[in-house]
Amino acid sequence: MRTGISRMNALLWLINTVIQLYIYVLIASAVLSWLVAFNVVNVRNPIVSQIGEFLYRVTEPVLRPIRNLLPNLGGVDISPVILILLLLFIQKLIADVYIQLAV
Repeated sequence: MRTGISRMNALLWLINTVIQLYIYVLIASAVLSWLVAFNVVNVRNPIVSQIGEFLYRVTEPVLRPIRNLLPNLGGVDISPVILILLLLFIQKLIADVYIQLAV
């Protein structure tokens, strides 16, 4: 019985860590898009281009459905903020399950 709880705790820890890493990737993607928009970094640089392509491929499949649901706000894209809030909510749920398993 105790090993089942231990495995569940490890699984919850892993899911929580992956969510936290994905939040960092979302933030990095948003910051890079701002740096490109304000011409701080040049996308013709191969390293910047590769990083941008990676961040786009990792975040776009999750952000696209959120963007489709949101109304047009002009040039402002709040889909990363909404996704981060959803991920933080999921982390809170995981923390609550973890606490329930510990009791």
